[in-house]
Amino acid sequence: MHSNWRDCQEWRSEGLPLSTTSNEACKMYDATLAQLLGFYNDSSVGGMQKSADKMVEADPNFIMGQTWSCLLKRYSGQLTWRDAEFQTNVDDLVKRAETAEITGRERKHVNAAKLFADGYSIEACLAWEKILVDYPTDALAVKLAHDTYLDLGYQRQMRDSVARVLPYWKTTKPLYGYLLGMYSFGLVETDLYAPAETMARKGLEMNKQDIWSSHALVHVLEMTARYEEGIKFLNSTRNDWTTCDALAYHNFWHWALYYLEKGDFDGALGIYDAEVLQRHNLGCKSEQGVKLHDAASLLARLEMEGINVGDRWDDVYEYCRPIIDSHVRCFTDIHMLMACHGAKQKELGQNLMESIRDYIRNTKGSNRDITQSGLPVFEAFEAYNDEDYGRAVDIIHPIRYDLVKLGGSNAQRDVFNMFLIHAALRAPGRYYQNLARQLILEREALRQKTPLIDQLMAKTVNAHMD
Repeated sequence: MHSNWRDCQEWRSEGLPLSTTSNEACKMYDATLAQLLGFYNDSSVGGMQKSADKMVEADPNFIMGQTWSCLLKRYSGQLTWRDAEFQTNVDDLVKRAETAEITGRERKHVNAAKLFADGYSIEACLAWEKILVDYPTDALAVKLAHDTYLDLGYQRQMRDSVARVLPYWKTTKPLYGYLLGMYSFGLVETDLYAPAETMARKGLEMNKQDIWSSHALVHVLEMTARYEEGIKFLNSTRNDWTTCDALAYHNFWHWALYYLEKGDFDGALGIYDAEVLQRHNLGCKSEQGVKLHDAASLLARLEMEGINVGDRWDDVYEYCRPIIDSHVRCFTDIHMLMACHGAKQKELGQNLMESIRDYIRNTKGSNRDITQSGLPVFEAFEAYNDEDYGRAVDIIHPIRYDLVKLGGSNAQRDVFNMFLIHAALRAPGRYYQNLARQLILEREALRQKTPLIDQLMAKTVNAHMD
């Protein structure tokens, strides 16, 4: 882990000067950046949020320190349209940046942060990309674009944004290794599994605790149906990636998915109880949405397979209840609806849908536009919950290849593939049964024959006999 934090002179020598005379502010900038890229909280600086606070304390006029405060609040799930104080703080930051003696690069970061906070994620990515044209070693711009492209489902952009700047980085440059994990993830999300695996393993050679590289490798092993190898890898390296408390729970979610594909539902539920749930409220706030996605999608997939998950939905529902009106991402809102349905909270589900419609009517921005395009998915899940399985299929089947626009990874969106299969299995009529069988055959062609696929195919036989 990078821990020799860079001071004012070191940042200048790298061509990325920071407009402050405080060496401590510069070092805390570096510390916060390292933790964001590495998904961990460094106890030597009190964790990511504390190091960001120390940055501002060291120099209250440090524009990039104030920008960090804005970014971390946005990462935690806040948007200016629903938080008047946040809106005021962001607007004040923009005004100060207009007259402050700062670099053009820093001013561009402020403008990008405002777009991000206001819900214009696509436009924010374009702003970070413009920074990278002139400053390809700006790790903050690389990371923010990478994460936001993932949220947007912009897979090729996520891959290529790293590919363009990686040649400018010396292997000895601090934080270089993290770019390998990012590039690997972009490769796996665009189905380039062999180079993705090579890049992930290279990242782990440089830093065995680089959870984004291990996470990218986990995706490769899942997409190439190497489930046993995936379980062995996660188990043998557990002490490395669990040091990254801000994302370790997500690797456990992938571990549970391996068990699902093997048809070992008890194993998947055991991982959920011992790790996913227990880590649900741990780590930094910056990954709240992913925690919800993991818990809700795993329980939903287990229930689709006929597993009684008991009252486990109640914990997920309680997690959602205070943030039901946040609408940070359409993808997150869909998982909130899953939680409402799972916990049998139909009224809250209806409230969520009304809140989403209000959000679409009363706000602007690319995030809002994505939510509007995702409305049919909400309707399909509502139909499924009402046991109108044919309607659920009729809604989601024609748009299945467009769901990438909702964001998330291929593995995360796989819940929609399974949703469609199970809706077709449950819908009455030969057409739906034939469709279910073909969807399962399609899955087998991509992932090879697995116990889960065998069980799904057996259900089509039973349905045909019925």
